[in-house]
Amino acid sequence: MDDLDDVFVAQVMSESLYTVTPDTLVEEAAKGMMERGIGSVIVVDDDGTLRGILTNTDFVQIVAERQPKDQTPVSEYMSTNLVTADPGDSLADVAATMLEHRFHHMPVTDGESGVVGVVSTTDLTAYVSNLPA
Repeated sequence: MDDLDDVFVAQVMSESLYTVTPDTLVEEAAKGMMERGIGSVIVVDDDGTLRGILTNTDFVQIVAERQPKDQTPVSEYMSTNLVTADPGDSLADVAATMLEHRFHHMPVTDGESGVVGVVSTTDLTAYVSNLPA
């Protein structure tokens, strides 16, 4: 079995990002997530700087609390106290961090390009399930 310390985030992260701005309405963000079959949306400002993440877990709170939903911007519910991964971080370290914080999605950033991907528990599960027994 591969040692997860030798596997890097860049090998398993999703690079096809769905991004919105903080003023995008939650209804639009939800439709985009459903169309793409994904569980999170990365929130960036106009110059592409990471500002937050909105996940399917946040939508439970939105549905329970918000009236009217069609006028609510994602900035009201997105997480902004973010922990991010680097493409060169070991998968073992990122998995441990995700478990510690109970994250299901973690943005991946690098110093030059900003947000370059997102790693999810689905990505981790898919990788581990394909390892030889």
